Amino acid sequence: MAAEPVNVNEFQELARKILPKMYYDFYTSGAEDQHTLRENLEAFSRITIRPRVLVDVSRIDMSTTLLGHKLSAPILIAPTAMHKLAHPDGEIATANAAAACDTIMVLSFMSTCTIEEVASCCNGVRFLQLYVFKKREVSASLVQRAERIGYKAIVLTVDTPRLGRREADIKNKMISPQLKNFDGLVSTEVSTDEGSGVEALALRAFDSSLCWKDIGWLRSITKLPILIKGVLTGEDARKAVEVGVDGIIVSNHGARQLDFAPATVSVLEEVVSTVGGKIPVLLDGGIRRGTDVFKALALGAKAVLVGRPVIYGLAVKGEHGVNRVVNMLKDELELAMALTGCPSIKDITRSCVRTKPERSFSML
Repeated sequence: MAAEPVNVNEFQELARKILPKMYYDFYTSGAEDQHTLRENLEAFSRITIRPRVLVDVSRIDMSTTLLGHKLSAPILIAPTAMHKLAHPDGEIATANAAAACDTIMVLSFMSTCTIEEVASCCNGVRFLQLYVFKKREVSASLVQRAERIGYKAIVLTVDTPRLGRREADIKNKMISPQLKNFDGLVSTEVSTDEGSGVEALALRAFDSSLCWKDIGWLRSITKLPILIKGVLTGEDARKAVEVGVDGIIVSNHGARQLDFAPATVSVLEEVVSTVGGKIPVLLDGGIRRGTDVFKALALGAKAVLVGRPVIYGLAVKGEHGVNRVVNMLKDELELAMALTGCPSIKDITRSCVRTKPERSFSML
């Protein structure tokens, strides 16, 4: 009998053994030479932690709030597509685990369960991730359906005017199935003998004319808070504040879009500094340990989102696997807080970490 995983990374190897190669590659791979994919992980390793001692850490409080919603810890479930390719229960299993962990799930626009099925499976706070299609009425329909059934925010992905070149999907001729959310609205099924069906769907469906003024269009069709996902520069963070979004997610799309884009944690401070506390800044990309969560919080993130590890947990053990992944990260974060003298989230400040240039300077 195989040993139980003791950290998030061990779920990935188990998932590799379980999933068909096409699906594993779809979830795991990045764009082109995958430099940014590696950097998302390695950038965290270049940040060190400055522990403080003789602090009362007999009680650790990891709770926080986001847009008025209380969370047990600053760890959300990121939007990732087509969970039924990983497990038959799909997004319903993920949503149940998120609710059990007292956190927020951001449901992918490209989910294999409908937004209604996910909403009705459990009590929990859910956001809907959004792509804007050329047929705007399709995107508007899902936003309005989500608002009616109790989703609490819209997460607009803004880094996909075109889909990045994901060479594993091209080689595997990755399928693009019909997704039930779009039944009666648009076909998402693409049959192609060459290349990736997902890429072909994106080229056919995604609106590459999307720009800042369209935040106004989105505001006109929903009263829900709007976060934008895919910001990597101070300039875009400033524009986001100017157009009145309710939050920013620093993201490079899991390194699946532009190779040689920066690792998200390496630009987090630039975005946080530009925003100046006006709206919450979150981060995704490369979170594999509770210490990664700690480092992101110290650099100014309000919370982090976790994508691939959730898929690996789902593939291996369904709802229980997702629950284990989230709780592993929570347990590791709690331990990091205790060992650094931070009894609450507000105690995690910039002075808790050093980045590589600071380490070099301190040795002079």
